[in-house]
Amino acid sequence: MKYQIMIGILFTLLSRRKVSAGELAAKYDVSVRSIYRYVDEMTVAGIPIDVSRGQNGGVYISDAFKLPKGLLSREEYTRAIDALTAMLGQTGDPALASALDKLSAQVKAERLDVALSGNILVDSGTWGDERSFSEKLTRMERAIEERESLEIDYIDRGGERTHRVILPHLLVYKQSIWYLYAYCTVREDFRLFKLGRIRTVCGTGQTFERREFRREDIPLSFRWDGEKSIDVRLRISRSALPLAEEWLGIENIREKEGDYFAALTLPDDDALVGKLLSMGAGVSVVSPVSLRDRVRAEAEKILSAES
Repeated sequence: MKYQIMIGILFTLLSRRKVSAGELAAKYDVSVRSIYRYVDEMTVAGIPIDVSRGQNGGVYISDAFKLPKGLLSREEYTRAIDALTAMLGQTGDPALASALDKLSAQVKAERLDVALSGNILVDSGTWGDERSFSEKLTRMERAIEERESLEIDYIDRGGERTHRVILPHLLVYKQSIWYLYAYCTVREDFRLFKLGRIRTVCGTGQTFERREFRREDIPLSFRWDGEKSIDVRLRISRSALPLAEEWLGIENIREKEGDYFAALTLPDDDALVGKLLSMGAGVSVVSPVSLRDRVRAEAEKILSAES
C-alpha cells in the first residue's frame, strides 16, 4: 500500500506540481506525518521533491523533472496510451486525460536528447544525467521569456540550503558553467545562481515586471576575487594544446621557440590543482613554485592511495 501511495503522490505532483500535505493525506487516508515520511523516501530515491512551510507552503516537485528516459519501451508506451485512450472515451476522467498527455509528451521528449533554444543547440547534461540539466536549462529560459517568477531550492558551496522566490532575467554561460542572473526576493537584489546548485525549480504562475539592469553590472568576474586568485605560468606540450586551449582560451596561449606557454590569473581554489592534474603530463607549472609543489603533493597522494 505504501508504494501505491508513493506512486500516487508522484503522479499528483507531475500533474499539479504543488499540493498541500493535508490534501495528500486526505486523498490517501493517511496522516500528514506519513506523507512527509513517503516524501523523504522518494527524495532518497532521487526524485526532486521538496517541502516548503508557511501559509503558501506544500509538497512540490521540480518543473524540470520528467519521467526517466527509457522507463517504458516504445511498445509499452503505445499499449499504455491505447489503454488510457479507450478508458478516457468511456469515463471522461480528467485524471486519465492528464496521464495521457504526460505519456504522449514523454514519447516525444525521448526523441530529443538536447535542449534546443532558437538558433542554439545545447547539450548541457552531465554524463549519464538523463537530460535533467538540459530540461532545467530549458525551464529557466522559458521563465525568462514568459517573465514568470520561480521558487527554487538552492544549495551553496558550503552546503547551506535555502528556499527562495526569484525573478529570472538572464542566462549566463562562462567557463563551461551555466548561471542564472535573477532578482532574489529574499536578498532584495540581483544574484547569480549556478544552475548546477539549483536542486528544484517550480513555477509560481505569477508574472513580474522586468527590472532594469546594465550588462556591466553583471559580476562576470565572479569566479574569483583578488584575494583568491593566483598568477600562473604554464608550459604546454603540443599533444595537450587542444585541451589547454579549451580550458584557458586560445588567446591566452603563446608559442615561443617551439614550446607553448600560458601566463594568466586563475582562481586559486580547490579545483585548480585537480584541473591541472586532469591535464596529465602535457601541462606543467612553471610558476609559482608553491602551486607546483601542491600539484606534486596531490599526485603523490594519489599514487600512494593506489598502491
